[in-house]
Amino acid sequence: MPRPLDIACLQTRPMPDFASALDEALPMAEAAVQAGADILFLPEYCGGLKSDGQALTPPSAPESSHPFLTAMRGFAARHKVWINVGSIAVDGADGRIVNRGLMLDDQGEVRGRYDKIHMFDVTLSETEVYRESQTIAPGDEAVLHETPFAVVGHTICYDLRFPHLFRDLATAGAEIICCPAAFTRRTGEAHWHILNRARAIENTCFVVSACAIGDIPGGGQSYGHSLVVNPWGDVVADGGDLPGVVQVRIDLDLVGRTAARIPSLSHDRPFRSARNHKRSVA
Repeated sequence: MPRPLDIACLQTRPMPDFASALDEALPMAEAAVQAGADILFLPEYCGGLKSDGQALTPPSAPESSHPFLTAMRGFAARHKVWINVGSIAVDGADGRIVNRGLMLDDQGEVRGRYDKIHMFDVTLSETEVYRESQTIAPGDEAVLHETPFAVVGHTICYDLRFPHLFRDLATAGAEIICCPAAFTRRTGEAHWHILNRARAIENTCFVVSACAIGDIPGGGQSYGHSLVVNPWGDVVADGGDLPGVVQVRIDLDLVGRTAARIPSLSHDRPFRSARNHKRSVA
């Protein structure tokens, strides 16, 4: 029997502060709910994003009093809708901030938290360098969200390049893995679609990736093209390069049907690591 789910990615622009981030996200959330969405997915740093040279400097606050989170909790409760807050900047314990994603239920309660594990410390060119770890403290735990619709695994942006994290979530029961992002335009053009499709195919699950679009205040650009990819690797929704709502109805039964065709999740086998292998010398 089909298990339909109406999902909406909110493809927002990076905003420099909480107020402008809410002004960007709330009208899209309202439109998605009016169009029948069961669950909303927001991008990485949907509560605000800025850069300062190599460092990301998103506006941050304690989770308990975070203005963006408080507003989204209220919206979820008023509209009786589940919301995946892709990530916001939360004050950490060591002076750095935490890039934290949260799942909100239809009462506005926080049902799960995920702190981004992999830090975006890369050198794309002499003029495009990112050092996320300068200001962000990494997490260390993979997270599943239990919802009435499906089990949702949570990853964030650069995590997309680490297939073992997705594999762990899928083998633990994830039917959807979300990867909210503010992918750079340069890496997005090269790798975004390929990586999202690969993670869906490898793990026979849906991948839902809301990605911010447009210029980042202080420097940099986000790629957009929020994606919904089915377990066969087909792109069933693509947000393109403009802000807006990317909404689609999916059938979660496709997860089981695809796994029955290619049961790769049950075919993993232990093996000796190549790191322990002595290389022969010619």
